[in-house]
Amino acid sequence: MTDDHATADPVDQQISHLFALVAEALSGATDALLSGNIRAGQAVVDRDRAIDDLTADVVRQVWARLDSGTTTRNELHHLVGLLLILPELERSADLAEHIAQRAVSNLGAEMSPSSRGIVQRMTEVALEMWRTAADAYADRTAQGVALDEDDEEMDLLHQRLTREISAEAMPTPVAAQLTLVARFYERLGDHAVNLAHRIGGFASLDP
Repeated sequence: MTDDHATADPVDQQISHLFALVAEALSGATDALLSGNIRAGQAVVDRDRAIDDLTADVVRQVWARLDSGTTTRNELHHLVGLLLILPELERSADLAEHIAQRAVSNLGAEMSPSSRGIVQRMTEVALEMWRTAADAYADRTAQGVALDEDDEEMDLLHQRLTREISAEAMPTPVAAQLTLVARFYERLGDHAVNLAHRIGGFASLDP
């Protein structure tokens, strides 16, 4: 499928925009967390509502097309596929918001240098995974396998951060919140993998 085809449909444009918004939220949330920028963290939290609204609007558009009764078999397959990936995008944005909420509570100031380095690397890996998933959507290609190595690294980083939390003997509230943050990053990677596989699943029948 050509780029012109992929960008001609307003729904496709909005979904590509959602991919970009999730990546932007993740990057902004991490920067706020590690820099201790509470205002920047709150800005990420505040922008999550716009992502929710855009997702809901796209869902309404997809259902309107399904209800029209004029879709071809391939279009039907594509639209159902969109209904499967939209919740993944919305949940991923929520995870970025959760990280930003920890930035607002200034969790970053309580993190050890080692844990900060691991979180930075987790962000880099997650963003690369999201770029791959976004490219898969734009090009309608199956790129799920390309994410396997990154997904494995994300799992290893999650394990490293969990060990670091235990080894540092952090105050219990800090350890609990950082454990959640580690899980948020891991789940963001999982969602990128899920999206890439779902996109690959309906790409061959895309109109």
